[in-house]
Amino acid sequence: MVAIGHGRSVSAAAAIEQCRATLGDIIPRLLLVFCGGKHDGSDIVKALRTTFGDAVPIVGGSAAGIIWRDGLGYSGLEVGLVAFGEDDFLPKVVVNRDLLQDEHAAGLSLGRRLAETAEPDSVVLMFYDSVASLSPLRLHPASDLVDGLHSGLGGHRIRLIGGGTLTDMNLSDAWVLDGTSVVKHAAVALVFPPGLKDETVILHGCRPVSTFMEITRIEGAEVFELDGRPALEVIEQMLGVTLGDTSSHNLSLIATLGEKQGDPYAAYDENSYVNRLILRANRGSGSITLFEKDFRLGTRVQIMSRDNALMLDSVRNGIGAINRAQQGRQPFLALYIDCAGRASARSGAAVEEARLVADGLDPSIPFLGFYSGVEVAPFDGYSRPLDWTGLLTVLSAR
Repeated sequence: MVAIGHGRSVSAAAAIEQCRATLGDIIPRLLLVFCGGKHDGSDIVKALRTTFGDAVPIVGGSAAGIIWRDGLGYSGLEVGLVAFGEDDFLPKVVVNRDLLQDEHAAGLSLGRRLAETAEPDSVVLMFYDSVASLSPLRLHPASDLVDGLHSGLGGHRIRLIGGGTLTDMNLSDAWVLDGTSVVKHAAVALVFPPGLKDETVILHGCRPVSTFMEITRIEGAEVFELDGRPALEVIEQMLGVTLGDTSSHNLSLIATLGEKQGDPYAAYDENSYVNRLILRANRGSGSITLFEKDFRLGTRVQIMSRDNALMLDSVRNGIGAINRAQQGRQPFLALYIDCAGRASARSGAAVEEARLVADGLDPSIPFLGFYSGVEVAPFDGYSRPLDWTGLLTVLSAR
């Protein structure tokens, strides 16, 4: 039903030719493509058209790196693709290109179209470009997009899974392939038929290092105060570090803010937390800016330390669980959407956790992954944006 292609070259045409060579005899009816940011998206589309023809829809986008069964890379030169062959599980493509005007309104419009297109409980893969502007740096908040989408669905239930695209790990840019071309400020959704289901695991790697604190001043994604004190001061004190003016962005490498779901006094369970990466800190105002703006005044949070050992344990446990879940099923594709911060170049881990995923997953399942900015997954019955997670979903026949 599907085949996986991957390549790496300074030439878009050469990288796509490498992809084609690994696909075998499949005749693509749709291509899901992710490629490193050193490639021009238009060159990639041109090479794909030359190789596969003008009629094949091309969806996906830029990626901070690509992960395949026997390798991975984040040099910016990698390309990975999924070629869908048979019609039985061929998804429909739904696009919105209005994120720059208003992410919530764009999500609302997309959700209404999905309510018309998707059967109840259908699997929907969604990809959007994470970077709204470069100077000053502003991200498209997935929380606004997803909240709007759920409002547009109007109670219509789907299994929403996806991620935000990036060109590299420095948040330099992002773009999306919308079926026909390269676009900015867009979200593209693949709506699968009801005969398909997913098994999805969320892989974590943070543990709380503080008591519960209340957000006492916040504007959008910028948190000014925790328990009435400057947020940056509180975090530095809790972590036992002092960051200079020029290195405050390094907070994103060591800590997140986490909101525990359910009983706050229950025993620690990594799956109970929604964590938010710290995009930057402002020494002058004592504030921190999060990747998302879904925390509110009064939200109770904890400082979460990023723990590489816990991250690797989470991967091993998650892979074991998803392999057991495939017994007796007919899986045809595994997609891994992995936060770019989990790559060893950013996390400092001695082992690439994505390698553990590729090596541990049932080898009979076609597999492709990419490094993302934000991951979107079903969480407690409602899809939410997540940070510093690995999101592994296996698609199979019901």
